[in-house]
Amino acid sequence: MNIYLQELRTARKSILIWTSSLITLAALYLMIYPGIARDADEFIRFLESYPASVRAMLGISAENLASLLGYYSMVFPFVTLFGAIQAMNLGMNLQARETQAGTNDFLLAKPVSRDSIFYAKLWAALSALLATSILYSTVAFLLVNIVKTADYSVRIFFMINMTMLFVQFIFLALSVLASALLHRLKSILPISIGTVLSLFFIGTLFATGKDDFARFLSPFKYFDMRYILQNGKFESLYLFIGAALIIAAIAASDLLYRKRDFRS
Repeated sequence: MNIYLQELRTARKSILIWTSSLITLAALYLMIYPGIARDADEFIRFLESYPASVRAMLGISAENLASLLGYYSMVFPFVTLFGAIQAMNLGMNLQARETQAGTNDFLLAKPVSRDSIFYAKLWAALSALLATSILYSTVAFLLVNIVKTADYSVRIFFMINMTMLFVQFIFLALSVLASALLHRLKSILPISIGTVLSLFFIGTLFATGKDDFARFLSPFKYFDMRYILQNGKFESLYLFIGAALIIAAIAASDLLYRKRDFRS
């Protein structure tokens, strides 16, 4: 029995639904851009009437509004928000699905180790997120080229898209750990949405402050769009923190899965 392929088959409908949702959201935002670019001066004057703290909380950068990548970088965090919910659902389902269906005994009776089962499921979830990212980025690239009013950096465009995949990996790892700690979950979606929205709003609130330490609390703030636009690279410190968080959460989840006593 190939657990990896079976998990992918189970997730294929979810991949298509979430990818379609992300593409639809991006398309709605990008449809507005030509009008904003045409009347950029008026929009900038309007936005500058808001306090700087409010603009920071909403992720609005008036000086970048007129450029395609500047606008895209402002609306993309909302696409990432939905991507994080997808990742959270996948991670929470990693172990909960077998528990809810009562098939743990059947799966563990197979001639494979618990490590093999755990990592086959994990790689399937990672593959699902990677497929979502590739499909989304491909279609978003086509949409951006339809609405563009000037040339833009394709490299930075794909770097912005990559931030969603990194954030998804972090939430996947955290949700896998949560699934290992919380037994017999009856409903996954409310927990996924609640956790992701809480961390998103925590990051949004701390965006108004000057303390960089506050950024550690929300994975959504590990990637500063303005920094990417200005420097064409990611902040290495937060890449390291994100990678360390993923590795630690997965290692702890694997340990808990090996020691867990599954009930029929």
